[in-house]
Amino acid sequence: MKLPGQEEFEHSSAHENVLAEELDSGLGPGPSLGGPSDTDNGESGVSKDPLLFIQLNELLGWPQALEWRETGRWMLFEEKLEVDAGRWSAPHVPTLALPSLQNLRSLLAEGIVLLDCQAQSLLELVEQVISGESLSPELRGQLQALLLQRPQHHIQTAGFRPCRGPKAFRNASFDEDTPVKHQNPLKQKLPPGAEAAAVLAGELGFLAQPLGAFVRLRNPVVLEPLTEVILPSRFFCLLLGPPTLGRSYHEMGRAAAVLLSDPQFQWSVRRANNLHDLLAALDAFLQEVTTLPPGRWDRTARIPPPKCLPSQRKRLCSELQEVTGLSRGSAAQAGDRHHHGQHAPSPELQRTGRLFGGLVQDVRRKACWYPSDFLDALHPQCFSAVLYIYLATVTNAITFGGLLGDATEGAQGVLESFLGTAVAGAAFCLMAGQPLTILSSTGPVLVFERLLFSFSRDHSLDYLPFRLWVGIWVATFCLVLVATEASLLVRYFTRFTEEGFCALISLIFIYDAVGKMLNLIRAYPIQRPGSPAQGCFCQFSGPGGNVSEWTSTKHKDTDVLSVVRKAFSDFSSVLAILLGCGLDAFLGLATPKLLVPTEFKPTLPGRGWLVSPFGANPWWLSVAAALPALLLSILIFMDQQITAVILNRAEYRLQKGAGFHLDLFCVAVLMLLTSALGLPWYVSATVISLAHMDSLRREGRACVPGEAPHFLGIREQRLTGLVVFILTGVSIFLAPVLKFIPMPVLYGIFLYMGVAALSSIQFMKRMQLLLMPTKHQPDMLLLRHVPLSRVHLFTAIQLACLGLLWIIKSTPAAIIFPLMLLGLVGVRKALEWVFSPLELLWLDELMPEEEKNIPESGLEPEHLFSRDGNEDSELMYQPKTPEINISVN
Repeated sequence: MKLPGQEEFEHSSAHENVLAEELDSGLGPGPSLGGPSDTDNGESGVSKDPLLFIQLNELLGWPQALEWRETGRWMLFEEKLEVDAGRWSAPHVPTLALPSLQNLRSLLAEGIVLLDCQAQSLLELVEQVISGESLSPELRGQLQALLLQRPQHHIQTAGFRPCRGPKAFRNASFDEDTPVKHQNPLKQKLPPGAEAAAVLAGELGFLAQPLGAFVRLRNPVVLEPLTEVILPSRFFCLLLGPPTLGRSYHEMGRAAAVLLSDPQFQWSVRRANNLHDLLAALDAFLQEVTTLPPGRWDRTARIPPPKCLPSQRKRLCSELQEVTGLSRGSAAQAGDRHHHGQHAPSPELQRTGRLFGGLVQDVRRKACWYPSDFLDALHPQCFSAVLYIYLATVTNAITFGGLLGDATEGAQGVLESFLGTAVAGAAFCLMAGQPLTILSSTGPVLVFERLLFSFSRDHSLDYLPFRLWVGIWVATFCLVLVATEASLLVRYFTRFTEEGFCALISLIFIYDAVGKMLNLIRAYPIQRPGSPAQGCFCQFSGPGGNVSEWTSTKHKDTDVLSVVRKAFSDFSSVLAILLGCGLDAFLGLATPKLLVPTEFKPTLPGRGWLVSPFGANPWWLSVAAALPALLLSILIFMDQQITAVILNRAEYRLQKGAGFHLDLFCVAVLMLLTSALGLPWYVSATVISLAHMDSLRREGRACVPGEAPHFLGIREQRLTGLVVFILTGVSIFLAPVLKFIPMPVLYGIFLYMGVAALSSIQFMKRMQLLLMPTKHQPDMLLLRHVPLSRVHLFTAIQLACLGLLWIIKSTPAAIIFPLMLLGLVGVRKALEWVFSPLELLWLDELMPEEEKNIPESGLEPEHLFSRDGNEDSELMYQPKTPEINISVN
């Protein structure tokens, strides 16, 4: 038995659920505002309204020779035909004059509106349109013949140079039997299921009154002559009238095409039942129009498409309210349901309350995916990813191996770096919870290795046995962290912590690289200003940076230059090393070279592969090693888990889940193994891991002009990383070749990595604001919502923390700096007493407790900023395509 009102409540909830599902299927957020999402390897995409290809045909040549010519086309953005240049313009955001929209509304209100028209051909469609006009039989015949006339399309097919002037127009009627090389290349960019809309506009002298018609076909029909791309047509709009001053009908035709290209108007008009619904959709469009005052901007300027298209959910709320009668709150709830899902806690970060409970859950969660982790790698994309990541891994092994050998005076070197990378990396790829992670030596660990060696040398200790006990204790501490589910603390690693960590290590890279190069000047003095040595010094640090900066943008076009640019971008580090080595050999410079053994044996003479537990050290040192091991454990935990947090962000759309506890367990076991063999210590390398994911990103094949490629996710598997590390192990036998690499080349690579890492974080952008006049400050989103003084205060606190970390690092107490890094989390927690949650939302990220204390609706832009009408806040909630930023590792 139901209570009074319960049935109505359940009906309303069910109706709301249907609307939410319709939102997700028809107007879901993302770059694709039209056709269905592309699928890759059988993966099903989200069903949406078909993408609409809209073409504007204008009637020209009155009164001598009337003909229809294609002058514009729309998918997501507008493309104008540049007749003199014989080409289509770049896609751009269309701009309209308000009178054109008003005139269009008046013409449609008094014209013919046919919804769910049953016409099966262009002839039937034209007959139904002109049958309602009060024209004489002769004029009706002329009008029918004119509307059936084949338009002149501007089609540029592959292999043909565009012509100039009228010759650029051709009668084009292609079918499926037409050879591929003669088909319109635009059709290959449209997703499956795309539909067409034709807008016909122009002046016709024998008409005494304007003629307007809007037709929606019940079933899409191929009206072949109307559009350049042979697609089933869904909409037909006719706008004709007597000659007038200006280009009123041209602008009305553009207005009709822009309306149809708008996803919200298209969603409404597909569901319209009568003329009233059509005009209501047009009025809703007019309410959202933004005007630009005349004389304040160049009307010939073209606005380029935005990188991220805005969400349609706000406009949908008002549409649902009008169509269904739902309250504004219910409509907003239906529209934002999928957005709230991103605030739900990750299952990998929920406490079980049992010893090793998180590890057991990670193993169970990943076990079901294990077979697919190898089957999913059977794709050609994985082969190119292996080559790319192999070269990056080898470069990293060479660089860190050389610096490690220099820091430990030959106790470890390039051979150990190659062997350790191969063994640890392959084992991690087989066992880890996130196999996309690439293990490598990292900057923070290198700093600790240098400090540990200096401590051993200053106190006359045997370095490798002491290091073995440090590694044993680190493995023990990490196992304790896994048992107690300490990885849940990654929820407290916000941007504040990540930026402090990144900035510190970046400055260490820059400082060390510059210091090493200055030492080279003293060891190898420059003889004269024009000497070859100075030329080399000016060059070795540049190639990596210059090549990477020049090729940082990866264009998605298909020309030869694009392939060359992408190749330079992918292999910039390798090219920098080759260029530096070639320059050194060509000029015959006396520079220090990379020290590598000539045979397969440890770099340090006289030692075996297994490290003696004590060596020349006293027995009690094995216990005392627990103190530096505790500090290294903190460093390993932060380095590993910060990288894991970055790799498992929601915007990467990973489907197989993370494995924070399992990954840390694998790192602990590998710490024990590498310590016993005297190999370098390894944790997740952010840069190479992100590059690995970037090389495996899946994107939709169809991409209309002006639209960013559809990001479908990452090809998650284990095989690429495993093959990379096997190849790295084989590269050990290339050691005789590696000895020709000059050390200044490696210093230059590290200098570039430090500078690039420092410039990629928001902290540096806010640092620039401290020295920049207000009128010259960039239009940063956070400056629209946080007072400048509060931004400066937040930056000053970050700068003070960084300075304190640098001072501690530069004193004899440097070995405790991992503890200071952990203190960044405490400082961020204390900032909640200084800044409001809203300010921290823009400047940083909210911690879990703050998210619980703030109502979820309070985080939504329409609630926070409704008082001033600002809508740019919803940019924070846009689905983002992941971007690969250079980091510190």
